[in-house]
Amino acid sequence: MLVKKTLTLAATVAAFALTLTACTSTPAAPSSAPASDASSAPAVDYGLVTAGTLTVCSDVPYAPFEIEDASSPSGYSGFDIEVMGAVAKNLGLTLTVIDSDFDALQSGTVLVANQCDVAASAMTITDERKQNLDFSEPYYDSLQSLLVKTDSGITNLAGMAGKTLGVQKGSTGKSYATKNAPSGATVVDFPSDGELWPAIQAGQIDGILQDQPVNHTHEVADASYKIVETYNTNEQYGFAFAKGKKPALLAAVNEQLTSMRADGSYDTLYKKYFG
Repeated sequence: MLVKKTLTLAATVAAFALTLTACTSTPAAPSSAPASDASSAPAVDYGLVTAGTLTVCSDVPYAPFEIEDASSPSGYSGFDIEVMGAVAKNLGLTLTVIDSDFDALQSGTVLVANQCDVAASAMTITDERKQNLDFSEPYYDSLQSLLVKTDSGITNLAGMAGKTLGVQKGSTGKSYATKNAPSGATVVDFPSDGELWPAIQAGQIDGILQDQPVNHTHEVADASYKIVETYNTNEQYGFAFAKGKKPALLAAVNEQLTSMRADGSYDTLYKKYFG
């Protein structure tokens, strides 16, 4: 009996010692990050073409919205590109830009093929395009305009009768020209401003009807050309996505556009490119 009592007493003392040690040990330092910290939260699945990269398709050149720029990490700059660059940075993504044909962008072909995540190409939001595309909230209001040689004697669209008018294929400028150009005017499609501008300089066309900011860039660069008319077509640009394919990315882009307007970074870029 003595042995049994001794063992029982020893076990009791040991258990008490362990309890005391546990009660007096130094507590673990509290975590400095809250439980809801983004680093511990699952990453949002944006359905990106390439993980960690925001792949943007644009029709380049289309200054001041899309500009080839070897000094830029993406190889491009311009208003659209810098806005997309800010969105990508704020989402923790790397920006990649792919030069694409505008008609393939506005029709949705490139986006449906998942060649890029979003089209940023001074694209007007229209009901027709909404059939194949989802658009972000509008980020720019634009006009159409007519650019001609300063000494051409042409003062308005009516003066294009018997002349050749260049437009961009698939654009709202083409739609306006088709509906409003005078009888006898020849409307000619070009893939982009990259072909329109050299064409008028070479005398192949007599005027360019396209977005006012782009034609304005040309008249500022060369006084031999000027805008003689602008047309209020109530156009707003939006960033475009394959319809129904990237809802999380679309929501994130809209959220970033709202944040950029609130913190002043949108206005900074706007003044940089449009004064």
